[in-house]
Amino acid sequence: MSAYAYLDQPILLRHLFYPRQDHSSPGPGAFDLLVPVEERVQVGLRFFQHAEKAPWILYFHGNGEVASDYDGIAPFYHQLGVNLVVADYRGYGASTGVPTFSALVQDAHPLFRAVQAELTARNLARVSWIMGRSMGSIPALELAAGGQGELKGLIIESGFASPLRLLKHLGLPVKLEGVEEVEKETQERLSRVQLPTLLLHGEEDRLVPLEEAEYLEKHLASEDLELISIPRAGHNDIMFVGRRDYFAQLEKFITRTKN
Repeated sequence: MSAYAYLDQPILLRHLFYPRQDHSSPGPGAFDLLVPVEERVQVGLRFFQHAEKAPWILYFHGNGEVASDYDGIAPFYHQLGVNLVVADYRGYGASTGVPTFSALVQDAHPLFRAVQAELTARNLARVSWIMGRSMGSIPALELAAGGQGELKGLIIESGFASPLRLLKHLGLPVKLEGVEEVEKETQERLSRVQLPTLLLHGEEDRLVPLEEAEYLEKHLASEDLELISIPRAGHNDIMFVGRRDYFAQLEKFITRTKN
């Protein structure tokens, strides 16, 4: 059991998770998969396939988003020569259950296994990169910490390492039982991430400040790590304010790490 279970308190969950059960039918080239993660709990994935032989990015989206929000964004990734699969969380999109911090960690592993199995069954290339945006940093870092063998790299956008640091920044109560255990687990996870890593962050991000990306840069174990800050970009507009630089940096990282 993850020490993040100490954070699964109703007052914090109400303030920090914004589940939306919006769900649309997948468009051309896309398909959905529901993955059992616990008894009577399933989490949804949307696969955006562009090219049969192209490698995949497994993407954990931000809070308040759902996988179908990426129907219009996936084509930008296709232009980079990659396919995209976007994971929801419990209570988001077509998923059932209730989102919690511990579930973000726990569910990452069965979701990853299910994605790789589905791609193999369809005779498609497998996931090469893990990407996490904002709240998606938690499952992305969890997988990167244990997946050095088959993964090519890690991408964190507008992310953070420590939920406790984020709680403090947002002014929410952090006098919780198990604070030491939560921080210990966070640091231990960072110490195991040795994959090549790209950090993308908006210079004007007020929700998750740039200092959080700098904290990741300092504490991740990877020796191949780059932090790119996007001028004039905030938390939710980084992809659009800095679109040219944002995708140019992604393409550069993907090209460099894919072999």
